[in-house]
Amino acid sequence: MRIARFIQDSDPTFGVVDGDEGHEEIAVIKGDPFFSGVQLTGERHKLEDVRLLAPIIPRSKVVGIGKNYADHAAEMGGEVPAAPLMFFKPNTSVIGPNDPIVLPSFSDEISYEAELAVVIGRICKDVPLERVDEVVFGYTCANDLTARDAQRTDGQWARAKGFDTSCPVGPWIETELDTDNLAVRSYLDGELVQDGNTSEMVWGVRELVSYVSQAFTLLPGDIILTGTPAGVGLITDGQRIEVQVEGIGTLANIARG
Repeated sequence: MRIARFIQDSDPTFGVVDGDEGHEEIAVIKGDPFFSGVQLTGERHKLEDVRLLAPIIPRSKVVGIGKNYADHAAEMGGEVPAAPLMFFKPNTSVIGPNDPIVLPSFSDEISYEAELAVVIGRICKDVPLERVDEVVFGYTCANDLTARDAQRTDGQWARAKGFDTSCPVGPWIETELDTDNLAVRSYLDGELVQDGNTSEMVWGVRELVSYVSQAFTLLPGDIILTGTPAGVGLITDGQRIEVQVEGIGTLANIARG
């Protein structure tokens, strides 16, 4: 099931996306599916007639995972860490499909990072591996934009990873997905620049959710970014970056200086 968040008139609304590609419709959901389940109202719209928003704005946090693909760790001049490397992105960094990436004035080196993102569905802490599926609401595409110059100079990653618009997510949440073998790709102005697979992750989804939950209580709507494959590079004003995760769809955004 594909859960989207959209706006047609004035208020954000959740809906279920169905139909074949190019002919999708969105069936309106009553309330918030994170708390009241999926209750259809009977109202439907053509997908092309609505504006998709970020499928979730976390009430609490976005937890990023660094260097979770060995080829990416190598291209950044480092090695895979001994344990998952965690960082935060604030919820103010989250934007949705087709929203502009606002390039911050403090950086000249903004880099794209295509990622599979995990969306948490219930309050949880210290989740054992065998129970991770019980706490996951679904999965979406994400772009972990990073100010590389600030990352090098700041000593910690709050500014480099957390600036406004640095976390595009979408286009919707896929609730039923086997994450063990999914293509993760990005295209810059239509050119393939990243071409990885979740099978190459050092730590898989279950391991990451369990590990993160040992440190932090996870709340409904929290997002865990699972890392990016090799091929990261810089994005400049006017360029379009697309993130594709197999089984989910395509997340597209344009950078604006």
